[in-house]
Formats: sequence, structure tokens, C-alpha cells
Amino acid sequence: MVVFYVRLLRRAARYPVTYSTASVLAGALTRTAWRRHLAAAIFLLGLAAVMLAMMRPVVALPIPADRSAIMLVLDISGSMRSQDIEPSRLDAAKSAAKTFLDAVPDRIRIGLVAFAGFASLLSPPTTDHARVAELITGLGTARRTAIGEGLLEGVAGLPGRGRSTIEGVLPPLTEPLPAGIVVLLSDGRNNAGIDPLEAAEIARRQQVKVYTVGLGDPMTRDFGWTIGGPMDEETLQAIASATGGTYHHARSAKALHGIYRDLARQIGWERRPTEVSAVAAAGAALLMIAAAILSLAISQPLRA
Repeated sequence: MVVFYVRLLRRAARYPVTYSTASVLAGALTRTAWRRHLAAAIFLLGLAAVMLAMMRPVVALPIPADRSAIMLVLDISGSMRSQDIEPSRLDAAKSAAKTFLDAVPDRIRIGLVAFAGFASLLSPPTTDHARVAELITGLGTARRTAIGEGLLEGVAGLPGRGRSTIEGVLPPLTEPLPAGIVVLLSDGRNNAGIDPLEAAEIARRQQVKVYTVGLGDPMTRDFGWTIGGPMDEETLQAIASATGGTYHHARSAKALHGIYRDLARQIGWERRPTEVSAVAAAGAALLMIAAAILSLAISQPLRA
């Protein structure tokens, strides 16, 4: 097509062009070179887009991970009343969890578990994010910290999962299991219930990926009003590593919000191969129409 176009340009004009006035000739000569070739360039781009559409291109596009269910597991032990993170660790955690709800697509099912010395399933996974936000607002604190129990409750609340027996036997799992994710936040050390690493192994066997968030410092600060001992960062890292998730550490409310916002973007969306030939075809049609209109506009006869 390019060679054919160049040959057309080099072909001599069939008829001589006469101009009645010098001003019209001057106007014709001032036409820039790029304008002469613009319509042809757009037409060639349109042809390229047609060829691309015929190849049925596939692109990995981000779409809501609506096949997944996510459990938010929040530590509500007494140490969450500490004010080294303003206004308090618990208030910062509540606000960050709501940020997570706002950032994930509405079709994602979100559930809620709160744990202290015990664990409670406050909501199974649901698309009613407003209801989950209300439950988060109403959270208070209780004594002791049972990280393992909180994790087990979160895993059991996911679709297709369940609790193991006293002997450690898991219930029959449906295949294939829907994707299950737990986001667990804690600021302390486990001092009640099952060992967190045993709970992590049960989560792994039930194909649940756990993302852990440590709130506060691994060592006690000399400033700020705090309750309880330092955070068990090693255990939270081990839980995430055993289940294929990642560990995140927040020392401030701002950092905590950023972590939950990033996690929402990471696990609330997934990239799926999607054919975009229709987009390429639409682009080709627009380019062809633009080339035709521009060609007509440029080739209009000059009038004296």
C-alpha cells in the first residue's frame, strides 16, 4: 500500500491546473507536506487495526475477583486500646478495614471475624459491605489474644471449608474449592487457644491464602500509652509464608490505611485473559471514517 501510494504521488497530473488569481495559487502552495499525507497515514493505521482485529487479540484485563471470598479477621484484645497509634490501635484498625471495604468491588463477598481470647464469626462472606462496616463500627475490646482461633474461625467461615475435628481431621472438601482469602490483623502475641502455626497449616490444607498485618512495634516503645507486650512479628510472618500470602507491618494509622488499600487492589481484582477484537474493530472503523472525511476535506477544489 505504501509503494502504491508513492507511485501515485509521482504520477504526473492528467490535466493542467490553472488558477485565476495569484492569491489562490499562493494559498495552494502554502499547504504543508504533512497535511497531504495525513489521510493516507490514518487509512494505513485503520488497515493495521483491521488486521489486528482479525488476529483476535487477547489481553489480561483487571476484573473483579467475584469468584473469591475474603474474611477480615481483626484483633480486639485489650492491647488494641493502646494510643501509640492515634486515636487508638482499634480505631485505626476499624477505619482501615472500612477503607478495604470501599476499595474492593461491590461484587466481592466479604466476611468478618473478631478475636480476643475467643473468636466470633460476626458475618459470613456477603456482598452487603454496608452491613459489614456497621459490624466493624460496633467492635469493642476483650481480654487475651487467640490468633490461632481467629484464623481458624476465618477459614471455617469461607465457602467450602469447615472446622477440623478434635483429632485434627478436616471435613470433606468440595472440588474445585472457590478461592478463599483471609486478611488477619493483630498487635500482640498468642496467649490462648490453638497454636497459630497449627492453624496456618489447617488453612494451607484448605487452600486458604492468609495475608497478615502487624500493628505496632515488635518491641515496646518508650513513648506513647500502650497496653500489653510487643507484637509477635515472627509468627505473623510464618503464617503468611506457610499459606502463600504476604506479611505487612504498620507503625501508623496512615501506613495501615495504605496497606489495606493496597491489599484491596491486590486481592479484590484479578487479571483474566479477555478477547479485545471488538475494540480493535471499532478503532479500525473510526480510523477509516476519519481518513475518508479528511481525504474529502483536503481534496476539495479550490475556488477563486
